[in-house]
Amino acid sequence: MIEVERLNILHQYGILDTPHEEPFERIAALARLIFDTPIVLISLLDDNRQWFKSNIGLDLRETEREHAICNETIRSDDVLVIADTRQDSRTARNPFVIGNPYVAFYAGAPLVTSEKARLGSLCLMDREPRHFDERQMAILQSLAALVMREMELRRQIDQDWLTGATSRMAFHGTLERLVERMAPPSIGLLSFDIDHFKQINDRFGHMAGDRVLIEVVDVCRGVLRDGDVISRMGGEEFAVLLPGATAKSAFAVAERLRQAIEGSRRPEVDGAVTASFGVTMLDKSDQGLADPLRRADEALYRSKANGRNRVTCSWAMPAEIPGGVGRMRKGS
Repeated sequence: MIEVERLNILHQYGILDTPHEEPFERIAALARLIFDTPIVLISLLDDNRQWFKSNIGLDLRETEREHAICNETIRSDDVLVIADTRQDSRTARNPFVIGNPYVAFYAGAPLVTSEKARLGSLCLMDREPRHFDERQMAILQSLAALVMREMELRRQIDQDWLTGATSRMAFHGTLERLVERMAPPSIGLLSFDIDHFKQINDRFGHMAGDRVLIEVVDVCRGVLRDGDVISRMGGEEFAVLLPGATAKSAFAVAERLRQAIEGSRRPEVDGAVTASFGVTMLDKSDQGLADPLRRADEALYRSKANGRNRVTCSWAMPAEIPGGVGRMRKGS
């Protein structure tokens, strides 16, 4: 599997930069008890960093990827054992071997998805060389499978069962984490829903309606950046987070999404499907998440009240945005 595909699958899990969670901590603690090693890590390899979902015995949540021994682990589905890292050419000059925490032994089982993507490892480290037999390797591999099971369960909870979009609960969590890292107003928020969706269900059936929901999310993903987040909030209602956005770019993204949805043909409903949008920017004065969500929804309702299939912003649209003035007048 090529690296781009592996990273795409990793990001679909939405697990990077999340807090410690009990199921993963429990597995890591069990590994430490079984193998009696001072360091146990659940490591995930991002583009240029190694990030730890669990980091027992190591006071770091991430390191540079170039120094990750787990880079070697994900080359195979098998457990990697380096009995003496100081004598192995792959690790002898590693800064974590020759310096703190002075890793002298390493054993790692890759975290392998159903798509056969190796996302990282469950690994053990010791400050002294040691022997690791086949039985121990089998146990470590079983524990790694438990980590993957928890990740799959977590992904199912964090994803909408039908469309694969982020779930409402996970969307709120992502928004909270973004607010902690980014100062408003650098986060855009879009709210949209599919126009006349009840008529689609009534005329063509719920299976056709489900297909429309799935395809709308697919169309949106083709427009959005990797860091953007689309969530199904319920029924035919969706929301999109745009980290690092400006008012101008948030409006532009909403307009591109609107056009992409309208421009994609829907054979199951014998014609085009359209959507109405509301756009807002997070503000320093917001009291929690309810305020920006309310503004985006109010702008969406104005779009629907003024003819649907349009974008309305929660602010007075600046004249320099192409098409912005006319569209605001329609939706105000």
